[in-house]
Amino acid sequence: MKKIFLLLIACYCTQAIGQHMLFIPDTLSGTTFNLTVHRDSVQFFPGVITQTFGVNTNKYLGPTLFMHKGDSVSLTVNNQIGDTTTMHWHGLHVAPKNDGGPFSMIMNGMSWNPQFVVRNNAATYWYHPHMMAKTAQQAIKGDAGMLIVRDDAEAALPLPRRYGLDDFPIVVQSVELDSVNQFMPKGMVDSIVLVNGTDSPYVSMPAQVVRLRLLNASGERTFDFGFTANKSFKLIANDDGLLPAPVNTTRIWLSPGERAEVLLDLTGMNGQTIYLMSYGSELPMGVQGGPTMPMPPGSPLMNSPLNGINFNILQINVGPQTTAPVISIPATLVPDTAYTASMANATRTINMTADSAMVMDGPFYFNHNLFDMMRIDYRIPLNNIEIWSITDSTMVAHPFHMHDVHFYILDRNGNAPDPTERGRKDVVLVKSMETVRFIAKFDDFGDTSTPYMYHCHILMHEDDGMMGQFIVTPYPEKVDDLTNPSSFTLYPNPVGDVVTIESTTLARNRDLSWKVYSIVGGEVAVSGQQEQQKIVLNTSKLAVGMYFVKISDGSSSYVQKFIKL
Repeated sequence: MKKIFLLLIACYCTQAIGQHMLFIPDTLSGTTFNLTVHRDSVQFFPGVITQTFGVNTNKYLGPTLFMHKGDSVSLTVNNQIGDTTTMHWHGLHVAPKNDGGPFSMIMNGMSWNPQFVVRNNAATYWYHPHMMAKTAQQAIKGDAGMLIVRDDAEAALPLPRRYGLDDFPIVVQSVELDSVNQFMPKGMVDSIVLVNGTDSPYVSMPAQVVRLRLLNASGERTFDFGFTANKSFKLIANDDGLLPAPVNTTRIWLSPGERAEVLLDLTGMNGQTIYLMSYGSELPMGVQGGPTMPMPPGSPLMNSPLNGINFNILQINVGPQTTAPVISIPATLVPDTAYTASMANATRTINMTADSAMVMDGPFYFNHNLFDMMRIDYRIPLNNIEIWSITDSTMVAHPFHMHDVHFYILDRNGNAPDPTERGRKDVVLVKSMETVRFIAKFDDFGDTSTPYMYHCHILMHEDDGMMGQFIVTPYPEKVDDLTNPSSFTLYPNPVGDVVTIESTTLARNRDLSWKVYSIVGGEVAVSGQQEQQKIVLNTSKLAVGMYFVKISDGSSSYVQKFIKL
C-alpha cells in the first residue's frame, strides 16, 4: 500500500507541475534599501486563505536585493508583523552589530538601520529573520528574500546576468500546511514544494546558456537537484562566491541555507520541455529528503510523501533565444586560493548530540549544550585562522552554518570533499556519524559585546536550541576575578536602560565601587549611584550585548554578568 501511495504522489508531482507561471521577485538596488515586513495572505489552494508575511509590496517573500562589492549601504527594516523579529543577512561578512542575530531585535512597529560596506565577492546570498525560537515560524511564512552581490571580477566574465531573462532566482521551499491551509513551522510532513512562492510552477527560458541561482530556503528538507534525463550542467558558484573553474555535474545536494549558481545549456532546445528535479531516491537514510527512517513507538510522524522519491520541482519551457545570447561557458572563472591546514592557529571540536541514539526530532545539542544567550561558547582572536571539526553523533544529518565568515571544507571523514563542495561556503551538511573539517579566517571585525551565531540550519533544530555563539576579540585583555561567587542580585536581566544591583552580604552604608566590562575585558563607562546596599546603573548608552559588572566593598569583589537588549 505504501509503495502505491508513493507512486501516486510521484505521478501527481509530475502531472501537476506547470500549472502556475513562476513568480520572479521584484528587485531593489543601489546603496539605500527600505524593507517593510508585514502581515499578508495568499490563496495557495482552494479553501481558507493562507496567512503569510511579505516584504514591501509582496504578499509572500521579499524583493531581490542587488548590492555591489565596495559600496557603503544603508538598510532600514520596518517591522509590521505584530511580533518582535530580526533580519539576518545570511552569508554577508559584516560586523556583529549589523549581522541581525537574536540580539538585534526589532520590536513591532519599530525599525532597524544597519549600515556597512559590502565586503563579499559576487555570489548569491539571502536574508531572513533570526528571532530566537521563532525563526522557523517567521521565515517559512514568507519573511525572506534573495540578495545578490556583484563585483568587477564577475562583471568581466561572459556570464548570463539579465535578471529574470537569462539569470533566474530559484528560491525552493518545502512546506507543510494544516487542514485549513496554514503553515506549520514545525511540521515534519512537508508535502508541498514552492518555488519563489509559486506552487506547481513553470517558467520560459531561452534556448541558450541560462543561469539558475538555487537557494534551499526550506525549514528542513535537503534537495538532490538535477534535471530530467540526467542532463548535465555546470556549477559555477557555491555559497560565497565563484569557483576557479566550472564543475561539470548532473547532481548537486543543497541542504537548508545552502546556495549554488549553475549554468544550464539550452542551446538548440527551442520548443522542448525539461524539469528541475529532486532526486530524493538517491539521498541516504538520515538525510531529510531521503527514505523515511523507522521511528520508535510514540515518535511524531515524519513520513513525508516526498521522502525518498524523485519528483519535478520546476517545469522549464524552452523558447527562442534572446538578443545577444550567451551560447558558451567560460573555461575559467575567478582565482580563489583556499586556506590550508598548516595555516591554522587553532582547532575547535564540536560534537552534535542528542539525548539518545534513537532521537529523530530533537532536541539536539552542540557538545551536549543547548543555546544560552548568557554563555559565550568561543572567544576567537581577531585574524585567527582556525580548523573547526564537526562530528554528527546523531541519527540525522544537520546543516552547520556559521555567521560572519566563509570557510573551505578540508575533508569528510578524512576524504577530500566532492568538487561540487569546493570554494567558499557558509553552510555544510554533516551526515550521521560523519566528521567534517573546515577552515576559516576571522578577520576585519573584532567586537567586545555582540556575538556571532553558529547553528544547525534546520530551522526547527535552531529554534529548539541547537545553536552557539562566539565573539571575535580585538585584544587579549580579560576580566579578573570572574570566578568569585556572586553575592548580589541583579535585575532586570536582560536589562534595558537601568539595572539595579542589591546585596545583603555587603556592609550597610559602606562605600561601593563598580566597574562594567565588555565580554572580553574592556572596561566601559557606566554612570550610577549608590543607595545603601543598592546600586542603580544607567545602561541606556550601552550597545546590545553581554557585560560583566564588578562590585567592590573595599575588601571583597563580586562579579555578575548581564545582557543588554
